[in-house]
Amino acid sequence: MEYEHLAQAERHVREGVAHVQRQRHLAVELERKGHDASTAWRLLNQFEELLALHIQGRDRIMAELKKIEAA
Repeated sequence: MEYEHLAQAERHVREGVAHVQRQRHLAVELERKGHDASTAWRLLNQFEELLALHIQGRDRIMAELKKIEAA
């Protein structure tokens, strides 16, 4: 069961990284074209915060698995 949770957490991290990359690209492009990108930058910040939470969750699951495997 924990391995399923780890797989799901890894998927969330991968998807989060992709969202952050796309949003950063969009914000840069908006600015480059002279548009107001403030909303895009705020959304990027939210995506980055969510990604950090996904990484923390994944790392917690990994630590739990290591404890189980060591026992």
